[in-house]
Amino acid sequence: MRRLLHVFLYDRFVGLYAQTEDGLTEFTYDPKYLKEADALPLSQSLPLRSQTYTHHECRGFFAGILPEGENRKIIARNLGVSAGNDFSLLDQVGGECAGAVTFMKPGSKPTPLESQYRKLSDKELIGIINDLPMRPLLAGREGIRLSLAGAQDKLAVYLKGEDIYLPMGNAPSTHILKPAIERYAGIVENEAYCMKLAKAIGLNVAEVEIRTAGNKKFLLVERYDRIITEDASMPLKRIHQEDFCQALGIAPERKYQLEGGVSIKQCFDLLRAVSTTPLPDLRAMLDAVIFNFLICNHDAHGKNFSLLYPKGDEGFDVRLSPLYDLICTSTYPDLDKNMAMSIGGKFKSEKVDLSHFEAMADETGLGRALVKARVKEVAKEVFDKNSGDQATVQKIRDLVSKNAKKVLAMD
Repeated sequence: MRRLLHVFLYDRFVGLYAQTEDGLTEFTYDPKYLKEADALPLSQSLPLRSQTYTHHECRGFFAGILPEGENRKIIARNLGVSAGNDFSLLDQVGGECAGAVTFMKPGSKPTPLESQYRKLSDKELIGIINDLPMRPLLAGREGIRLSLAGAQDKLAVYLKGEDIYLPMGNAPSTHILKPAIERYAGIVENEAYCMKLAKAIGLNVAEVEIRTAGNKKFLLVERYDRIITEDASMPLKRIHQEDFCQALGIAPERKYQLEGGVSIKQCFDLLRAVSTTPLPDLRAMLDAVIFNFLICNHDAHGKNFSLLYPKGDEGFDVRLSPLYDLICTSTYPDLDKNMAMSIGGKFKSEKVDLSHFEAMADETGLGRALVKARVKEVAKEVFDKNSGDQATVQKIRDLVSKNAKKVLAMD
């Protein structure tokens, strides 16, 4: 039996996501939407056209909306569906997703936002954090339809003052809640420290803060794809976004370059091709590559960079999003020491020197002198701003300082 979901973008019906009788998926833009002057494609990998996109063509975008790895398996088991069934998972959890896309059953529409948030007491929040490993994203709980990509436990929440609310149905959230992970000691402090260090040297990053509920520590990451407005009828506005894997049509299980995922060259090529302001975005991407190298973040893959689609004066702009998921992975011995994307052909960060950044400059169409100079500049800024008195980040500070000092000594 053929199954259908209506796809909405900014609460506008844009097309049909279908599962055919053989279990494959396909997507077709609505003919009326295609005629609209300001019609925005769902993805760079799904440009506006009347022909139906096949399973192979559209899976990279749609699968990229969903959680990954073990969390995906647990969610599927809790919902009673197959872990490999993108359609069934989006049917169940596709109410509030990254960007401005929402999935609804035929005949349904995104509901008004009034009374769509439930305030959480500290006791309830502690219970939810305890439940997340067994019930990722709270999938299966009545009224909850949240989907966030990634393998880490997390939850979309709505913040109002100091209070935390749970979005119901398709109501938008303002923050991502990321709890501590027992097997990765200090990961909350790790990410907060790296994000704040990036901000301290002038990089565009999502805002973060550490909070606790009882004895439960968690990180709150402000969503850059949500805007609080003064419009009473729409107090919270979605901004569409997609990660680089989605934009390039690459399925999430192939997000690492060694598995056929995104390379640094592809990141720069993508920005050069689609960004409304390519020069500042290319500079920001270069800084991101250098910063991830300096903080020993080996997990900076294609799903950790995104395109943001804010509404401009002449339609929708295309910009590199603020940085997120900045973590010093090297501090955890059991995590892979290969970088997700090679620099000048090298995957081992300790083997990278300025000659590899020069090779990267050649691959990406950037000037060698510019790249070498910027590597030194960012290293100096990181070395100077790498401070903090928390014992939990002392090892990270030492690693980052050692790496920055090594770079500054390179000829």
